[in-house]
Amino acid sequence: MRKVVITGGTRGIGLAIARALMGAGYYAIIVARKPPEEEFGTWPHAFVAWDLSKIEALGELAATLRGQFGTIYGLVNNAGIGTSGILAIMPVAQIIQVMQINVVAPITLTKYLLRSMMKAGEGRVVNISSIAASSGYKGLSVYSASKAALIGFTRSLAREVGELHITVNAVAPGFVATQMTHGLDEKHRHQIIRRSALQRMPQAEDVASAVIFLMSDAASNITGTVMTVDAGNTA
Repeated sequence: MRKVVITGGTRGIGLAIARALMGAGYYAIIVARKPPEEEFGTWPHAFVAWDLSKIEALGELAATLRGQFGTIYGLVNNAGIGTSGILAIMPVAQIIQVMQINVVAPITLTKYLLRSMMKAGEGRVVNISSIAASSGYKGLSVYSASKAALIGFTRSLAREVGELHITVNAVAPGFVATQMTHGLDEKHRHQIIRRSALQRMPQAEDVASAVIFLMSDAASNITGTVMTVDAGNTA
């Protein structure tokens, strides 16, 4: 059974991805600070508690994962924070935190887990970006920068490891119907839906389906790409 690590897989999009992976026959290994909010049922799964903001300890995390589970086939860099705020008044500490968790942490964890894939001669890396990386949103300049960085990382790393049969792709969700967007007022939600070609907000399961495809053998010749899942919001 192919083993896949999902960061931040205890709720929202991450939880949907973990469930979808288990349903597709993968062994999902969730890495997050706190245990899942609900049980997954009888599917095989594992949870590793880890603070991804501790960058210097990510090598230790990778060693722990390899030691406990063996060869890692795939990595889904999903964990991130969506801090919003006007740049001119945003504390520098907050800017650094967003970049560390959304950019430095996934790049560093990928660095270490790639070694397992390189040794095996196959692997999949999927980075969860956002439509904010290519579309401007007031109050999201730092967040958008972090998600754009993941796309640049995706495209360049794909060329580095392609000859080793490792694919690297990104999925860019739009405003997804999760706990995060439930906090939006009805007017804002309606504006998002009205702007979308399909006149609805995508579900977390829609993002998970994109990840499953990119993780599968059917996507073995797809690398360095960004798959947008936003119900046509940016069409």
